[in-house]
Amino acid sequence: MEFSIKSGPQPTGRNGCVVVGVFEPRKLSAAAAQLDRTARGALSAIVRRGDMQGKAGTSLLLHNVPHVPAERVLLVGLGPQNKFRDKAYREAVATAMRALNSTGAEEASLHLTELAVGRRDPVWKIAHAVKVARESAYRFTSMKSKSEEPEPALRRLKLSMSGRAALRRAGAGLEQGLAVAHGVALARDLGNLPSNVCTPSYLASRARELAKHYRMKVEVLERSDMERLGMETLLSVAHGSTQPPKFITLEHRAGPKKMKPIVLVGKGITFDTGGISLKPAAEMDEMKFDMCGAAAVLGTLKAVGEMRLPLNVVGLIPTTENMPGGSATKPGDIVKSLSGQTVEILNTDAEGRLILCDALTYAERYGPAAVIDIATLTGACVIALGHVATGLFGNDPALVREIIAAGDAAYDRAWHMPLWDDYQEQLKSNFADFANIGGRPAGAVTAACFLARFTKKYKWAHLDIAGTAWKSGKEKGATGRPVPLLTQFLIARARKR
Repeated sequence: MEFSIKSGPQPTGRNGCVVVGVFEPRKLSAAAAQLDRTARGALSAIVRRGDMQGKAGTSLLLHNVPHVPAERVLLVGLGPQNKFRDKAYREAVATAMRALNSTGAEEASLHLTELAVGRRDPVWKIAHAVKVARESAYRFTSMKSKSEEPEPALRRLKLSMSGRAALRRAGAGLEQGLAVAHGVALARDLGNLPSNVCTPSYLASRARELAKHYRMKVEVLERSDMERLGMETLLSVAHGSTQPPKFITLEHRAGPKKMKPIVLVGKGITFDTGGISLKPAAEMDEMKFDMCGAAAVLGTLKAVGEMRLPLNVVGLIPTTENMPGGSATKPGDIVKSLSGQTVEILNTDAEGRLILCDALTYAERYGPAAVIDIATLTGACVIALGHVATGLFGNDPALVREIIAAGDAAYDRAWHMPLWDDYQEQLKSNFADFANIGGRPAGAVTAACFLARFTKKYKWAHLDIAGTAWKSGKEKGATGRPVPLLTQFLIARARKR
């Protein structure tokens, strides 16, 4: 889909559509009122008759409206004007895109971007319109011999913006929205691929492709390299799999040489059976999504590379399968981490923290400004926060506030969770420095507390995306979160330079 930014009413050609909004109850938006004057009262007559109340989530498609230079006019319900904020705006754009994609319109002029959305500026409105539009058009069909859904006819979307100052700023929103949308699409594609395709080696190959395309530096450590370094906790997870583990580093170096990098660490378990602590069979197919942290890192670096952000950003991806077998790690085994600390593995299904802890120690060599790890880490986080907010833990209050602000701006929100030392008591072990689980109570917190033991030397945050990285049920699939949050965080950092 091609995007462009235009000012005021725009002709859409023979097979096009003009999209305007209606507030509840029955109030035309400014753009709709202007179009109504062109149509000599045709739209206001429809609204007065009650055919469009303006309720959020509704739409009405009109054909051959008098004097309007388009075959179609789409009226989109906006809900009450005094409650029209971020969520309502995004839902209105999504409603418009669903309606457009079900028509034969090849081109559309979207005037919802002219609406006032709280204090949001033109950059935000354009960026979110692009992201929502691309998300609505996303289809994962690469593994099907024949697509069951027809491709939407819509090829061109004009985003309307009034005022010279707003027009000048809107271009940045378009660039940002496209970059994030492309990063989200990559993360979703990787998450949706089956584990017999998306292996650790496959993730390494995709990292090499990104490095080549965006002139980044890439390095892939093999099992022998990790053995030499002493990454025993990471390798303990890989023991039961025939797929070779990988440790991927991908570096975007567009800032000054002396600028400390932001390091993103993504959990890359390409399939998680639970190992010897085998998971129940029901819904185990969804454990192909256990690499969504790694997918988010690659998606974010794609967005960063596309925008050429003047920052230094490093992506670290420890990746392996977690499988049962004769050589698999057993409950009760003790391993030494790269940091030198020993871990008693009481449950092999708590494997994500084992591969992350070695990566977090490895991150020290970059002298980072901050480290953020991203992981589908605990089912406990899903119970705590559901599928709305990502769990956020951190050892630096300012960094936590930055991430929360980025999540709010990106509408990819995170919620600050406790990381008090009181919870460390649950990780005590009689035989090693500590155990890899702390029991059922506060499972998401104790998992973060485990990781915190490896992050004493830098500012660090942990994002538990178990509830937000994918959807189950009829709409099963990867969401691409938290690529929008991470990209917004990096954009904000770039502005502070």
